[in-house]
Amino acid sequence: MYTITILFVVVLLTGKKTLSLADKANVADWQHIWANRIDGLIRLFCYRYHRLPKQYIPLPEAGPAIVVANHISGLDPLLLIAASKRPLRFLIAKEEYERYGLQWLFKLAGCIPVDRSSKPEKALRQALAAIDRGEVVAIFPQGGIQWPVNKDAPFKIKGGAVRLAKRKNIPLIPVVVDGVGLKGSTMLAVIKRSQAVLNFEQAMCCQGMPHEQCMAVLAQKLNRV
Repeated sequence: MYTITILFVVVLLTGKKTLSLADKANVADWQHIWANRIDGLIRLFCYRYHRLPKQYIPLPEAGPAIVVANHISGLDPLLLIAASKRPLRFLIAKEEYERYGLQWLFKLAGCIPVDRSSKPEKALRQALAAIDRGEVVAIFPQGGIQWPVNKDAPFKIKGGAVRLAKRKNIPLIPVVVDGVGLKGSTMLAVIKRSQAVLNFEQAMCCQGMPHEQCMAVLAQKLNRV
């Protein structure tokens, strides 16, 4: 997410030409002119620099949805934004949300901070409220960047996304991130050029399925890098 701040500074420094390019590239309506311009810059950055194919997550045109993705680098959120026609409400760690100089940006994007040490249920309540408003919530069920993945060990994910899906009876939309240049890193993965790709798995419904079974199916879908 540091990259978003850098892109914002670039806009301010380069003026009208960059603003015009950002406005033309913008797809999702974030209900704020600068958020929309940052959206456009992210798309240009991902399409041109990281060579992400122009494809879109299969979201409903309206109404709630939950996007879930594996988390292999700091580039992942930008790739998801670039591939979404709708704004994404990311659940992010509270310590990242409160990072100096970036909190304004996370608020602008409607990110939901998760206090993993004491009160994660507060974030779940906020996510439920966003779903009730018909918004798209985006979650990395692994809880943080995990690379390399040990193919001989269980692919561990947290249960928040599954609980939300079962509570609101809406499908999970799995996305597998791959092709990142420096998997396992935060900023270096953003800086190093890559051949990024997103693979969209078939949406899955957890209603009527035991919690642990749904967790296992989701983990299997996301563990395909």
